[in-house]
Amino acid sequence: MTFVFVSNYINHHQIPLCEALYQELGSDYTFIQTMPMEQERVAMGWGVDVRSLPYVKCLYEAEYDCLKKIAESDVVMFGWTGREDLADSRLRSGKVTLRVSERIYREGQWKAVSPRGLVAKYREHIRYRGQNVCMLCAGAYAASDFHLIGAYPDKMFRWGYFTALRTYGEEQFANMKLCDGTLHIVWAGRFIQLKHPEYMVHLANTLHDRGHRFCIHMLGDGQMEPQIRQDVENNGLAEHFQFYGYTAPEQVRDVMEKCHIHIFTSNYLEGWGAVVNEGMNSGCVEVVNAQVGAAPYLIRHGDNGLVYPDDRYDKMEELVIDLFDHWEERKGMGRKAYETIRDMWNAEHAAKELLRFTNRLLQGEIAPAKEGPLSAAPPVRPKKMYQMMTGSRK
Repeated sequence: MTFVFVSNYINHHQIPLCEALYQELGSDYTFIQTMPMEQERVAMGWGVDVRSLPYVKCLYEAEYDCLKKIAESDVVMFGWTGREDLADSRLRSGKVTLRVSERIYREGQWKAVSPRGLVAKYREHIRYRGQNVCMLCAGAYAASDFHLIGAYPDKMFRWGYFTALRTYGEEQFANMKLCDGTLHIVWAGRFIQLKHPEYMVHLANTLHDRGHRFCIHMLGDGQMEPQIRQDVENNGLAEHFQFYGYTAPEQVRDVMEKCHIHIFTSNYLEGWGAVVNEGMNSGCVEVVNAQVGAAPYLIRHGDNGLVYPDDRYDKMEELVIDLFDHWEERKGMGRKAYETIRDMWNAEHAAKELLRFTNRLLQGEIAPAKEGPLSAAPPVRPKKMYQMMTGSRK
């Protein structure tokens, strides 16, 4: 099988999957990068030396060769490319094609009624509903968005981002968390409004008032960072915080391995949220906003992590307080989180499932996985997702 993955550029979130596919297919696998990475992303540490990766070809350097591969390969998978014409020509050919997308109505499904928007969605997605194409939903809310416009009927499947996998022996896992009588919380991301770094200051005030021993590790930088640091000082909480500034992905993982709880406070604008994968892989007990795209696919509420509804700080605080009050009974969720990533939501497993799935497509059969990557993606309405995850009546 010849397999091509086309996307705007390769980055550290895509490399693990690409490496796994290259391991399986060798020279029959190609990643086509359609544009150079923006300098802002390079400055954030996302830059990759594409010439060091034998499977990467750049469309802007060898367009004829890249277009030939897209036309002739057995399977082509399109992420966001900035070049919709590339997908159009492939889809018209009737050959097996996959599309990968986060949700298309992050700001609200009411946007689906826009005539101009529907015309664009028709050209990009709806008109190909009868073709040999499937949608891989990189986030649990994408299926509902595409279902709303009638695209990809019965051809939407769970997908996501697959971060570098770390595995641990039993003794290493049992001993890697800090054991100093303090519960260590990690928060990682850009200090911007959609990620709500200010929630950690509110939480620290509550934990301090209740007399808990804790330390909050804040990894990242951004426009809100100076104000967050000042708020910590003004509230007399400096002894409970460590600020790291910009932190390389490998260093983020090192800190996560030592911490007990990972809190991810992004709102509905977060399409996936790869730090959830990383926190789970590090054996942290996850506390995550259910609006985040990764949460419904990765977290089984109360079993391998916890979710809270609708970006509500009060509900997040309740979960964290309960963790502190019942830590010995709750800490086992961290091991189950690790096992979820180790056994299923990792690049190696996803690559094998992807190749199994596409081999069956080449034989004219749609054969979803029973669970995890490439299992059927249910089109659950955003307002119903938390209820589905927790069994609540909210």
